[in-house]
Amino acid sequence: MLELRHLRTLQALREHGSLVAAATDLNLTPSAISHQLKELEHWYDVEIVNRRSRPLQFSNVGLRLLKLADDVLPQVQLAQSDIVRLVHGQTGRIIFSSECHSCFDWLMPLLNQYRQQYPDVDLDFASGFEVNPHELLQNAEFDLLITADPIVLKGIEYFPIFEYESRLVLSNTHALVRDADLSVEKLAEEILITYPVDKHRLDIMAHVFLPANIQPKAIRTTDLTQMLIQLVASGRGIAALPDWVVNEYEQKGWVTSRRLSFISPQGLRRTLYAGFRTEEKSRDYFDGFLKQLQKFSNKRQAYYAE
Repeated sequence: MLELRHLRTLQALREHGSLVAAATDLNLTPSAISHQLKELEHWYDVEIVNRRSRPLQFSNVGLRLLKLADDVLPQVQLAQSDIVRLVHGQTGRIIFSSECHSCFDWLMPLLNQYRQQYPDVDLDFASGFEVNPHELLQNAEFDLLITADPIVLKGIEYFPIFEYESRLVLSNTHALVRDADLSVEKLAEEILITYPVDKHRLDIMAHVFLPANIQPKAIRTTDLTQMLIQLVASGRGIAALPDWVVNEYEQKGWVTSRRLSFISPQGLRRTLYAGFRTEEKSRDYFDGFLKQLQKFSNKRQAYYAE
């Protein structure tokens, strides 16, 4: 029967033009090459190669087998490479979910760096903001969750990425910019502009308004950070955003931010975590992402420590 070794032999004969050179390339003896040709000619009852010509000449049947070799062998090599990567955990898929609407600002550059090291790993995002993301993570609906509220669940680990400060964002002319005595009661007189997510996932609601049993005057939502900043800058309301988001717009002079010092002298401090199933760490490509995340975390901590 026709085997892959026969196809490789025919390719070597075409490339080198002689049995001796082809045998050397394949680490075989010329007699072994000759034996393979005789096997093919016996099975097909036709001459495959004219061994008397210099260089060797292929019959029509030999040319057809060469075309088969050119079609099949690259696919075999590709499949073997894929299998090796699968066995060693170098290819796969990571599905991300996030409770942090603005985390894409730092996550996307990190993913671009990761793709350079693991080009065969498919990166995807769960659509929308889930009601019970931690349980969905546990049930393998996705593979990594960005959250500021870790929950103890069997088989789930949380990696601390970095600490951040949630800062009050105001228009440059807002009266609260110069108010020396901020309070939740004063914030409650304002329209709060937020992302369209559950209020328990908003730092300012979960850790400022709700503990005080107070609601803002009204809540207005927008999907886009740029639109949120524009609404605040034009005096349509106030907001609270992570420091890595508001710093960019404050440096441009579009808005002013203030520390929520009535919460604590350090303001409203939170920590972002990456949640994942413990079993995923055994996969090389997933462990590679965690190491990339660790480098990012160390770099960010070093930058803010300066």
